[in-house]
This record gives sequence, C-alpha cells and structure tokens, in this order.
Amino acid sequence: MNVDAIDDEERTRLVSAGLTAAGIESRIVTLPDSAATAALAAEALGVTVGAIANSLVFLADDEPLLVMTSGAHRVDTAALADRIGVRRIRRASAEQVLIATGQRVGGVSPTGHPAPLRTIVDESLADFDQLWAAGGTPHAVFPLTFAELVRLTGGTVCSVEPAA
Repeated sequence: MNVDAIDDEERTRLVSAGLTAAGIESRIVTLPDSAATAALAAEALGVTVGAIANSLVFLADDEPLLVMTSGAHRVDTAALADRIGVRRIRRASAEQVLIATGQRVGGVSPTGHPAPLRTIVDESLADFDQLWAAGGTPHAVFPLTFAELVRLTGGTVCSVEPAA
C-alpha cells in the first residue's frame, strides 16, 4: 500500500473502521482548526490537555512503537526502554511515522494503521473519564474511554514518566 497516496478522507475512514472492528461506538469529529498538538486539541475541545491521548511513534530497537500518552506528559524514553525490555527508544522521523501508521505527524490515530503496532498506553490516562484521540488527520478527533483505548490498541499499560 502506498501510504503517501492515501487522502485525509480515506485515513479517517480507516480509523472509523478500526473503531467499529473494536466494538467502540464513537464518532469522529472534524474540527475547523488544526488539532495537531495536545494543546490545540484541548483548546478546540474545551478539555484539559491531560485528557488528550497523544499518539507518538518511536523506534524501539528499530521497530515501530506507538506510545499513547497523556498530552500533559513527556515520554522518558530511557525509563520506558527499561520498563519494556528494549535497549533504546528514539523518536521516529516523519517518514517513519507515515510508513508505520499510514498517517502524518499531527494526526496519528491509535488505529487505522497498515499493520498492528506494538503499543504502550500511559497509565495516567486512566485518570480521565473521557479521552480524545486523533482520527487520522490533524482536524479529526474522537472520544473514547481508557478501557476502550487499551482494547482498541491491544496496548500494554505502564508509566511513561521517569522512575520515582
């Protein structure tokens, strides 16, 4: 599949299909302005930045790793590498993100990818009754619960912050 040739409408359709396949009854909302960052998404939705489930793509020992983290947190890659048993985690390039997810940075969703990705879900996202995640483009978002996010991604729940 040529992921570069997929348009935004198709990206959003793939995300919607992923939600349906996971049994999640959520509707993708198209925002008039970009929600490419957690701060922009939170402002547009009128929610706290912590309730934004950021989809960040890293390379863990050169394999794609999706980290779903609270918009209020930064990922401590060294601590996370220790927790999940890999030597090194580093941020993926924009091209690597597109290849792994079929989506561009700023709109990466937890679903709708060409193939399943190993996923980590930030345990702090459980503090929110409702989360918002990207819907495959910088203008598309959808609501879901923490349990739905874990089910949707098949992710491993753990802390992404530095060890105490």
